[in-house]
Amino acid sequence: MPDVTIPVVALNGPTASGKTAVAVALAHNLAGSGIPAEVVNADSMLVYRGMDIGTAKPTPAERGGVPHHLIDIMEVSESASVADFQVLARGAIAECRGRGVVPILAGGSALYVHAVLDAFEFPATDAGVRTRLEAELAEVGAPALHARLAALAPQVAAGILPGNGRRTVRALEVIELTGSFTARLPGWEYALDDVLQFGLELPREVLDARIEERVDQMWRDGLVAEVEALVGRGLRDGRTASRALGYRQVLAHLDGDLTADEARRATITGTRRFSRKQLAWFRRDPRIRWLAAGPDAADVVASALRGIVQGHPEE
Repeated sequence: MPDVTIPVVALNGPTASGKTAVAVALAHNLAGSGIPAEVVNADSMLVYRGMDIGTAKPTPAERGGVPHHLIDIMEVSESASVADFQVLARGAIAECRGRGVVPILAGGSALYVHAVLDAFEFPATDAGVRTRLEAELAEVGAPALHARLAALAPQVAAGILPGNGRRTVRALEVIELTGSFTARLPGWEYALDDVLQFGLELPREVLDARIEERVDQMWRDGLVAEVEALVGRGLRDGRTASRALGYRQVLAHLDGDLTADEARRATITGTRRFSRKQLAWFRRDPRIRWLAAGPDAADVVASALRGIVQGHPEE
């Protein structure tokens, strides 16, 4: 497809808003107009092999023959940082565009979407410093390290809960390497050309009901057995994967801290809370065009994209 504009389209929205179905429908819609499109995953947990049920990872059938990038690329024992994901996703987007393919960035990890699309630079990191601080965390606990952070950078510490050892370690690492820490995120400034963002919205009561049904289905499909199998593959060693919604609660159940029903209910509650945070984040971005979630959303987005690719953008 020479001499045409190949936009990047981002489909945003909270968990259970139907982003995958819209992304696949959009790709098929565009293909009908001779415009190839592929999906680039922007969900931080779909990168892990074996984390299928608890992440609602789209099955091959649900992907509808549309190529999906950045799914099943890591083991659960590995850590997927935002900085690493930024590099991978931007690479996938550039590769698609180089082939004349419209990349559809789809996922509910708002920070990851922001990092991929916008001018977003990450503070320095050092594996040796991080390992030492994590060893201290295991030895003295999160509150002790948080107290140290409070002495070094009170404003930074005020924005981190004393029990959040992971964020405390990261802040201490950056301070040690650079002498300061800026917790403020960058503004809305695209690092990529020709980006179109859309958001899927639906009434809160509908979303809450969808989340409960999704979690109940996960339990029926065997989430507990999936987690048990992943423990044998290093799930507990993965700093990122082991904290995923559903997996964290099932691990607590396997440890005897929660009953199966308590773990299920905690997953529903946690997912609803997370969906509200996702939506609040996306709502802050003035560049997102909001659409009612459902099959018609793909038609609206396809119309806008066809206009750009074919040289007749919407007025």
